[in-house]
Amino acid sequence: MHAADYVIVGAGSAGCAIANRLSEDPSCRVVVLEAGGTNRHPNISIPAAFPKQFKTKLDWNYNTQPEPFCDGRELFLPRGKSLGGSSSMNAMLYVRGRPFDYDMWEQMGATGWSWRDVLPYFMRAEDNSRGKSEYHGVGGPLRVEDNKEPYAFTERFLEAAEAHGIPRIPDYNGPEQDGCSPAQVTQRDGRRWSAADAYLRPAMKRPNVEVVTKAQVLGLEFTGDRVTGVRYADKRGRQRVAQAAQEVILSAGAYNSPQILMLAGIGPAESLSSVGIKARVDLPGVGQNLQDHPFIVSIWDSIIGGTLADADTPANILKWVLKKEGPFTTSVAEAFAFVRSRPGLPAADLQYHFAPGYFSDHGFDEYKEHAVTFGPCLLSPKSRGEVTLGSADPSAPPRIITNTLADPEDMAALVAGVKLSREIAATEPMRSALGREIYPGSGVETDADIEADIRKRVELLYHPVGTCRMGSDDLAVVDPELRVRGVEGLRVADASVMPIISGGNTNAPTIMIGEKAADLIRGSVPATI
Repeated sequence: MHAADYVIVGAGSAGCAIANRLSEDPSCRVVVLEAGGTNRHPNISIPAAFPKQFKTKLDWNYNTQPEPFCDGRELFLPRGKSLGGSSSMNAMLYVRGRPFDYDMWEQMGATGWSWRDVLPYFMRAEDNSRGKSEYHGVGGPLRVEDNKEPYAFTERFLEAAEAHGIPRIPDYNGPEQDGCSPAQVTQRDGRRWSAADAYLRPAMKRPNVEVVTKAQVLGLEFTGDRVTGVRYADKRGRQRVAQAAQEVILSAGAYNSPQILMLAGIGPAESLSSVGIKARVDLPGVGQNLQDHPFIVSIWDSIIGGTLADADTPANILKWVLKKEGPFTTSVAEAFAFVRSRPGLPAADLQYHFAPGYFSDHGFDEYKEHAVTFGPCLLSPKSRGEVTLGSADPSAPPRIITNTLADPEDMAALVAGVKLSREIAATEPMRSALGREIYPGSGVETDADIEADIRKRVELLYHPVGTCRMGSDDLAVVDPELRVRGVEGLRVADASVMPIISGGNTNAPTIMIGEKAADLIRGSVPATI
């Protein structure tokens, strides 16, 4: 039995930050339970190798149910299963989102989470290689840099986007997101810098921190209406209990945090009853409001070479191992363009990821020739999914359906995104460097053709949020202090608490949530700039 003041479930992006900040007080004992193992595998450290983690022991390897608006396909949902969680698996892209997003959170009942409120936590987390500014911090745990050796093709993309009328901006994480810009990444000198590297490993040197890996959560322990601990199976299958004198914090992510709540009888009573679980607290919002960024790639052959196609050589591997240099330092997606799919929108609703290489079907679709990828993702999807239990067995995966493309406006925005991909590709200096259009292909011309192709190929961009939404209405799962409604001693702090998805890759906002959660838990005065 482990005894602590706080038990954190999940050593992911938010959980690592919380563990570090709470344990700054030497009198505060913290236990972190992580279902995966350590994050020492080279495919974690090597930036360009992140897709090689998919469908391995480093991945929860989830799939959706057959998606009715995606030709009945089951969509692949990789999630990091090691110290650092998905910050040890992602493409390291540091994107805060739009100020508009956080002001909307507050309008939706998340008091204290406006852009003005959260910016200090983004800055506190950050150690930005560009230096301190009005919008960026230095000296924080999370290293943020520009790609060490971006491909020349990435500059071609930016020049073509600019020539097409998309303004080049110096910093999409500053006051204005609309425009095109090189990607900022969570790397340190050519290697991944995950939340485990930034927050957890320094905390593990403290005597008041214990991290338990390969810990499969079985349930929550209660005394009356208060959560007092977490029951789990250790790496040998033995049942253990981690007791929490103060609180349990769920930071298990947008799929697993609602699953743990529902297994404990906290969730929609009718749904729980269908798998034989009696509701302890009937919270109908648990598992609802699932959102992710749908993503559709357009790919062209390169007639000038200069892509990732020839990167995987022994010489380049050795260059990375010895010097942390060369093409293996790339985040693959090296530049962005944030644009509006139609006039009248309050903020950009499409984010283009440009990759100087071939990237399709999560990297499983191999192509040996030189190619480049344009990938618009939809930043503000209207479609909503859910996470439910398929079984009362805690080792069974949750039942996930995203309803991707259910809302016609989502499809219309992605169709516009595909058309704009083609327009940028037809603009110099891209036009003279590109050959055959591989995807969607020359036979996909009309809007109906593009829609059919999107349903056949659309992917999700690994950004699930919203399933334990914070707010003040009846469907909110946690209040703005992240306390689970109807019980004591239990909070949720991860991407699942977002009322609406942020406008960009979600790792940076999730770390921000962890930073702010730590202050809420210890009753600190909110951070200021």
